[in-house]
Amino acid sequence: METWQGLSESVAERLAAASSSERKVFAAGVAERLLSTHEALPEKEQAPFTLSLRPLLNSVWEGVLGDPTAFKAVNRRVAEYMLSEYCHNDGQDGPDDANEDAAATVLLAADTYLHGIAEFAVWASSRAVEIIHRREQSPTPEQVMAHIYDGVALPDLEAALVPDLLAELRRQLRDLDLIAGRAEDIRYSQLGLPVDLSIRLRVELRGPLSVRD
Repeated sequence: METWQGLSESVAERLAAASSSERKVFAAGVAERLLSTHEALPEKEQAPFTLSLRPLLNSVWEGVLGDPTAFKAVNRRVAEYMLSEYCHNDGQDGPDDANEDAAATVLLAADTYLHGIAEFAVWASSRAVEIIHRREQSPTPEQVMAHIYDGVALPDLEAALVPDLLAELRRQLRDLDLIAGRAEDIRYSQLGLPVDLSIRLRVELRGPLSVRD
């Protein structure tokens, strides 16, 4: 039986086996879906820090699709974040803006682009899954009391989320398949790709990977 945990492991295994160029594109795609979803929220629900990361993600896209000059821009913007008040060890006493899901995933996509290691891409994948987990509701007081006094089993609240968890992880696996099909085209993207190839990859990769389900 297919489980979301098993699919999550499959995504992690695929990312570990993928080339660094494939990981970079994958992380950019996950970040794009989360950021564009945040940008579509009502204005009062949008986080200014998250919105401020759009130029960073655009630079990541430029880099993963073959513009080597983007590396400097991404590196500079990540350094600015590292020196800002949003990057801290103050726990709940400091601003939590960078822990907003879309913001955190954009930063992970930038780290994946700069370093190419699998862990950053896996963490980006996990952020998209964690968003779904946070939809889980707590048992109502009535359900808790019935459980304590009458032995009524608490409802399996996570079960209601399983279809969405499966859908997200299947989407990620499809995205990895799409990227793998362009692996040769992007293999040397960090060195720079011909302009016509970069333009084609924007259509064949950035477009489909950016579509929100």
